Amino acid sequence: MCNHTIMCCGSLVRICDSEIEVLDKPRTRRCPLVRALYGYERIDRDVVKEIVRRKIETKGFATGNREFSSEIRVLFGASEMIMAALEEGLFDCAVVVSEGAGTVITSNGELVQMIGAFLNGIVSTSPVKGIIEKIKENGGIILDERSAEIDQAEGVRTAFQKGFRRIAVTVAGFRSQEIAEIRKIEKELSCDITVFTVCTTRATEEDEQNLMLSDLIWSCNSRIVRERIAKKSIFQIGVSIPVFALTEKGKRVILNYLMKSPEKFVAFRTELPYLVKERSPE
Repeated sequence: MCNHTIMCCGSLVRICDSEIEVLDKPRTRRCPLVRALYGYERIDRDVVKEIVRRKIETKGFATGNREFSSEIRVLFGASEMIMAALEEGLFDCAVVVSEGAGTVITSNGELVQMIGAFLNGIVSTSPVKGIIEKIKENGGIILDERSAEIDQAEGVRTAFQKGFRRIAVTVAGFRSQEIAEIRKIEKELSCDITVFTVCTTRATEEDEQNLMLSDLIWSCNSRIVRERIAKKSIFQIGVSIPVFALTEKGKRVILNYLMKSPEKFVAFRTELPYLVKERSPE
């Protein structure tokens, strides 16, 4: 039996084999990304369940038949930016999370995108043979195949032990304590770590100090990020679901991504954050 607990629209969702259980009500009522990808204007428990069901049925999410495609899915996504940075040589490797595998270490940018293209925040997961095999085929190192443990700090330490020195790592906002731990490891090992903080919708004031240690942070539907952390950012990309760079390293990652993107962009000087209420999640 496979058990996975994920975040979707701020709801905790448990997937047990083919059964989907939405454990609490969504923290987001409206989201431009959900509208663009799934066509829903308003979000409730039933919509959350349908989104997860569609991921499973069309993408094989959390199953042995999971889709692995490096196609760009979200214009300003974390996996998209990490893929571009790895291709440019800004990082030696990335430490990311996959359902069915847990913490994964890889220097293959396409694998980062294959894993992250349609990923939700993973709270906990259990091993899925097909996913593990596909990750290993594409150059991924799994921290613990037997348990599919999620431990990004230990993933960073393992990456260092394998000879990587410039490391990108994703951390979910609901695991913000890992960011502080990763920063301690960075000092201890004298390596260069860039922290990408994602899935921040359920972040609380208690998380703020840790979140401020990020290099890049995705706002999702987080009041803490938009109203407090964003004011200390030095660069913003996107308006509907903005991404904020808190450091020069984070800014460099964004600029590298923009250089590689075929899309058209506009840049102008302003106070941050730059928000448009009617375009933001609620």
